Amino acid sequence: MKKAIDVLQKTQIAIGGFFLALFLVTIAYQMFTRFVGISATWTEDVTKYSFIWAVFMGAGAMVHENAHFAFTSFSDNLKSKKARTVLAIVISLIMLVFALLMTYYGFLIAKRFWNYTWVNIPSLKRGPTWLCLPVAGITSAIYLLEHIVSDTISLVKRGDI
Repeated sequence: MKKAIDVLQKTQIAIGGFFLALFLVTIAYQMFTRFVGISATWTEDVTKYSFIWAVFMGAGAMVHENAHFAFTSFSDNLKSKKARTVLAIVISLIMLVFALLMTYYGFLIAKRFWNYTWVNIPSLKRGPTWLCLPVAGITSAIYLLEHIVSDTISLVKRGDI
């Protein structure tokens, strides 16, 4: 199971990296076209949505490594390994609620905007561009469940429960 989750995270990082590269290439192309006086209005939509995908894929992947935004001043002051592990489980449970909400509302947003078209590329629909929300929510939930299970197992093995 751990290997499958690691593969999922690597895939998510690769997808985020692809969209980040697309963002950077499109920005460079946009700067070039402005310099030479060519109108490339489509670059605004591509940069906006590729950046959104890059951010959400990166955020989901960082949940797996516990590299997300966190305040550690409280947990750093805890002396007991048991207390730190219990706190990590509680934080993961709270984050899991947000990940599940992101999944639910992400699907609603994607469904709502599914047939809306991009402003500068009317042949593309906006719905798929918002699928990054439920994808990040689902993967974050998977990573958090894995953290909760492994932390609980470590508590049980140490005899702390």
